[in-house]
Amino acid sequence: MMDLDAYFRRIGYSGSRAPTLETLAALHALHPTAIPFENLDTLRGAPVRLDLDSLERKLVRQRRGGYCFEQNLLLTHVLTALGFRVVGLSARVIWERVDDAPRPRTHMLLLVPVGGESYLCDVGFGGLTMTGPLRLTLEGEQRTPHETFRLARDGGDYLSQANVRGDWRTLYSFDLQEQLLPDIEVANFYVAQHPESPFRSQLMAARRDGDRTLKLRDGELTIQHRSGSREKRELESVAELRAALDELFGIDVPADPALDAALAPLLA
Repeated sequence: MMDLDAYFRRIGYSGSRAPTLETLAALHALHPTAIPFENLDTLRGAPVRLDLDSLERKLVRQRRGGYCFEQNLLLTHVLTALGFRVVGLSARVIWERVDDAPRPRTHMLLLVPVGGESYLCDVGFGGLTMTGPLRLTLEGEQRTPHETFRLARDGGDYLSQANVRGDWRTLYSFDLQEQLLPDIEVANFYVAQHPESPFRSQLMAARRDGDRTLKLRDGELTIQHRSGSREKRELESVAELRAALDELFGIDVPADPALDAALAPLLA
């Protein structure tokens, strides 16, 4: 059974446990501030396990984070324990792609019906992780505590788009075909193990922090303020990377020589 008390302590939630839109929105806002996005395990060649015990151990009790499959599966267990119905969906990532080649389904998000409406939840998309659920509608823009989002259509697929410094940018495309755990396990294996997966060769970390978004890509640290201003700096050593991951992102970095060996070549 999901340890809801431990999860609520982890994200700092003390509100209602009723399966309402208010509860869903509050959890969705807090989760990305407490549980960072990170891929340290894929970098060091450690397995990424998706069973509940492993998710709770890593993301709730060990002061670690994870990527989309871990983050959104953990949230699935939380919401299901609270009485929500949750449908897992898969998406093709378009963000930062430079061509129109077909993409594999390497991202996970959730569909949650509440009060006669359907809402999209996603607590695992790096520096553009949503901090609020989106209503499944093509009508208008939807504000969250951070970015403004909207949904569009591309043939039979939906597009999730974010307003990034005044421009609408597509994050990913998806449909409403339910993904069962075996489907998610296959996608996770590809992301974690395929030699061409960027999760094997790049450091990625992100966390929402009040009115800031903290992002780390290899050695480049970016602090994005909600006002629009940005700070950037290059980290120059593995020790600096470890300190930033600990102090800014709230990650207990594994004491693994394989991780240090993977991090060193990523520095400018």
